[in-house]
Amino acid sequence: MSGGLLVAGTTSDAGKSVLTAGICRWLHRQGVKVAPFKAQNMSNNSAVVVGPDGRGGEIGRAQAMQAAACGLAPDLRFNPVLLKPGSDHASQVVLLGEAVDTVTAGNYRELRPRLAGTAFAALAELRAAYDVVICEGAGSPAEVNLRAGDYVNMGLARHAGLPTIVVGDIDRGGAFASMFGTVALLDPADQALIAGFVINKFRGDLGLLQPGLDMLHRVTGRPTYGVLPWELDLWLDAEDSLAYGRVLGRPGAPYGTEWLDVAVIRLPRISNATDVEALATEPGVRVRLTVEPAELAAADLVVLPGSKSTVADLAWLCETGLADAVLAHAAAGKPLLGICGGFQMLARAIHDPVESRQGSVPGLGLLPIEITFDPRKTVRQSTGTAAGDVPVRGYEIHHGYVSATEPALPPLLHHADGSAEGALVGAVHGTHWHGAFESDGFRRRFLTEVARLAGRTGFRVAPDTAFAAARERTLDLLGDLVEEHLDTAALWRLIESGAPAGLPFIPPGAPPA
Repeated sequence: MSGGLLVAGTTSDAGKSVLTAGICRWLHRQGVKVAPFKAQNMSNNSAVVVGPDGRGGEIGRAQAMQAAACGLAPDLRFNPVLLKPGSDHASQVVLLGEAVDTVTAGNYRELRPRLAGTAFAALAELRAAYDVVICEGAGSPAEVNLRAGDYVNMGLARHAGLPTIVVGDIDRGGAFASMFGTVALLDPADQALIAGFVINKFRGDLGLLQPGLDMLHRVTGRPTYGVLPWELDLWLDAEDSLAYGRVLGRPGAPYGTEWLDVAVIRLPRISNATDVEALATEPGVRVRLTVEPAELAAADLVVLPGSKSTVADLAWLCETGLADAVLAHAAAGKPLLGICGGFQMLARAIHDPVESRQGSVPGLGLLPIEITFDPRKTVRQSTGTAAGDVPVRGYEIHHGYVSATEPALPPLLHHADGSAEGALVGAVHGTHWHGAFESDGFRRRFLTEVARLAGRTGFRVAPDTAFAAARERTLDLLGDLVEEHLDTAALWRLIESGAPAGLPFIPPGAPPA
């Protein structure tokens, strides 16, 4: 077979990514050869994939997670177009894993045919290679101002003949109006592919919801395929840092007698915020994102995460008073960690003719290094060791590199070839590696050192926390939710046979695209 389904949503963060992953996991359990697909993703949360030519490339983090749900290694075709916003007006274009251009509102129309053609070709290859491809839309299919050039939502569904379900987040309120309005704003040919709905993040008595589901069916002629409950344990591999609350996950009770408090600065252009998720899986480690300088004073560890625009986010740190709070934290001898762009901010100077094009600017001066940006982007998976014998795996995505350093500066890690990676000066740690804390031994060694430096003598790392197992439990939970709360028989009919014939048109509709 060559079945398919498009999971669309009433809004961003309605639940498309997790529902797609859940459906993928359910099908994978049934022995179906299934793959995920998102034609275009806009996110600074990316994963590194080794392409057929052996070079590293980028796809959206959510598609890497969905690949794992399918039991697959990530593939560049799973997310052929990735837009990485560097400002409010421009995004880097990553096409089949490779950064090829910068897109703005002015030139997007010119680039769009190339992007669409690449996406359609990638989907065709996947449908030829897999039994089923579960596609994820972007934003809302009812962005009528963008419909003419759309190749991600109904443009993709029309091109590939994909039945479509619309997921709505009822926890936010307005879900019924949003689902009805989504259908009613589409033209007749698009509406003919909208087969039904899924309610996400419901908490309460399902009986109280049923009258709304019945009315939605009456006014649209389309069923609701199920209601997914609110689930607190679904927070790993967030598509966007805005999906996080102030505290990541549900911190478990300490293994020792004290907690560790970790404050992560939520930069305006934060990238790969998932780096700190592994820390949050540890019992007794409370990880929170903040933009408040006062909250850094009470933290045991402050993290400067990655940034898609290092110089601009460094300027924001200085404007908000967060830079002074970071400097005060370091002056007190308390642990500080910079990852990728955050590592670059710790330098004495940053020379950037590439991203910000501002030339040379002073860094925070906490590490005796200088950073220079190069047009060539480093995108690769990395392996190495920490403290001489602790294995570490990670990945790199950056334009900036260390161009000057004091002799004999202690590294934080070593690459597999023995070369130095990052820096360690007193309690200030820095690295270009993302994902390093998913290596259990390194995470435990790092947190033990953080606790020592912070004076948390009662903190102990748990000996058995396994990040990979936590991720697998999340994927299995997604599969469980689909199996238990959705009409999987009806979903299977959609995947196998397409949208039912004769679905009613809901006025007013849009003019044909």
